[in-house]
Amino acid sequence: MVTSHSAAAARPAGVSLRRRGPVLERAILEAALEQLSSVGWNGLTMEGVAVGAQTGKAAVYRRWPSKEDLVADALRAGLPALGKAPDLGSVREDLYELCRRVRDVMYSKPGFALRAVLHECDAESAERFHELIVTGVTEPSARLFRDVVKQGVARGEVRADANDDLVLDVIPAMMMYRSKVCASEWSDGEIADLIDRIMVPLLRA
Repeated sequence: MVTSHSAAAARPAGVSLRRRGPVLERAILEAALEQLSSVGWNGLTMEGVAVGAQTGKAAVYRRWPSKEDLVADALRAGLPALGKAPDLGSVREDLYELCRRVRDVMYSKPGFALRAVLHECDAESAERFHELIVTGVTEPSARLFRDVVKQGVARGEVRADANDDLVLDVIPAMMMYRSKVCASEWSDGEIADLIDRIMVPLLRA
């Protein structure tokens, strides 16, 4: 008698599983994220996603008529939420905790997938993802950094005029630049240096 485990192990790669509805859609979206994070935007194909999800190519095209549509839904479904602004009693600790969260999102599978889209796709395709990036990444992170600075102002440890767009852009700009150009993975120690040597002096009341 063949067990379900041994049958699954014996199934050749690429053979379709009998899944439907949300279960199949979830498998396709996860396969799209896996492809993006491993082979990038240029290497991703609908056929490759179908193989990764162990379904037929027609099942992918039936739900998503283009690569852009599929990737947009995969990113929308996969990007982790940053949660609420930390409130640990000091702006230094709040910024440190928030930067670690942002770092973890950047280096998650959806984070790698998003960066592949940002770095590789052409201007026309990038426009397709603009709203998703703004609503799913840029605005939520900017709101949390602003909330942390407001908390610091209320405690009297941050100068009142520090809640400024240029000031709030420093951390995201540094993290993206060092990640993209310098291949920094932002260890906890590097995050602490960024906060202690740049942000705390910049914000100090």
